[in-house]
Amino acid sequence: MAVTSALTAALPALTASLALEVAPIRVNLIAAGFVDTPLSASLLGEQLEARREELRASLPIRRVVGPQDIAALAVHIMRNEAMTGATYDIDGGQQLVSA
Repeated sequence: MAVTSALTAALPALTASLALEVAPIRVNLIAAGFVDTPLSASLLGEQLEARREELRASLPIRRVVGPQDIAALAVHIMRNEAMTGATYDIDGGQQLVSA
């Protein structure tokens, strides 16, 4: 678990460095929080609905992030050719309410 945490924390810096090294190829990072997908359902099992309810109650957007949200961000990043080296957090505001 510690290795996974360290790698996750390093990804924004890696993204920024890669954007400089491989320019003019653009490099960006989508950092998603909980996304309501079949994989999430299989990992959480019977706890899935409780997690959904917890997120609906606590997130500023008052709903769970879905795959369509991630896809919309990805398309935006791909279309806007002025964006590179950035990390885009998409978690419904979870970082704002988590301690």
